[in-house]
Amino acid sequence: MDIITDWPTGQPAGTGGSAAIGNFDGVHRGHQVVIDHARRPGQPLGIVTFEPHPRAFFAPDAPAFRLMNATARQNRLRRLGIGRLYELPFDRIAPLPAEDFARHVLAEGLGLSHVVVGADFCFGRGRTGTAESLRAMGADLGFNVTIVPLVAGTGGAISSTAIRQALTDGRVRDAAAMLGHRHRIDGPVIHGEKRGRDLGYPTANMALDGLHLPRFGVYAVKVEVMDGPHAGIHDGVASLGVRPMFGVNQPNFEVHILDFKGDLYGTPLSVALVDFLRPEASFDSVEALITQMDADTARAREILRDA
Repeated sequence: MDIITDWPTGQPAGTGGSAAIGNFDGVHRGHQVVIDHARRPGQPLGIVTFEPHPRAFFAPDAPAFRLMNATARQNRLRRLGIGRLYELPFDRIAPLPAEDFARHVLAEGLGLSHVVVGADFCFGRGRTGTAESLRAMGADLGFNVTIVPLVAGTGGAISSTAIRQALTDGRVRDAAAMLGHRHRIDGPVIHGEKRGRDLGYPTANMALDGLHLPRFGVYAVKVEVMDGPHAGIHDGVASLGVRPMFGVNQPNFEVHILDFKGDLYGTPLSVALVDFLRPEASFDSVEALITQMDADTARAREILRDA
């Protein structure tokens, strides 16, 4: 997948192929329908999205909300067969009037012949552009526009908001049903306090910066080591929280890979939440904590045997 972080100028019309436009936070089932409508035989399949996320741009001090960081979104889109990811700088997009975005970015910049958006798509300075107005602009500028209705699940329209709530509640299976895949936390392994090693449970630590946090607690997980000598998918158990027993207040994500030995520092991981095992808790002693970790591991093995 080619990742393009700017838009060129003067690209011949139609050479950019077909693309779906949106933030695609989570790349959930609704997003996937939009992407599927952008597939055209013989044409490159593209995604037009933005960094930073517009919500982070307009409200930088708001609580973290993203389901995916940019790396996780790239990984998920790659799995869907996207050929070109236009990850455009939103600080340059935000001031553009709607017609300028359609003309200078989509038509003249990316040279798109076909654009797909969801029915609730808005664009341009002040969000003045709509899906219908984009269709009219496209007719004048030389690209077709397909508008895809919102996708509904059993509980109503599928949205990133509904998925965030499911994760907040610890309902990771419900989140997966709306996503169409398991929720993942992606990133490199960073150095931690190495306390797990002393407890007999060495962990790979990962940062959570900018992400909406699922319910604090312990999870059964599938761990994909993205490259290096240990590349592949492994079973694991993960703890997400502030480690109250040790007086740590910064949220942390620690992953113990079952039956694993090796050095993963700096290695990118993609950790899928399979099931919520229990809430975060504090224990009266290290021995009690280890006993609970043994029980968590045994239950995770059972769950992951059929996952």
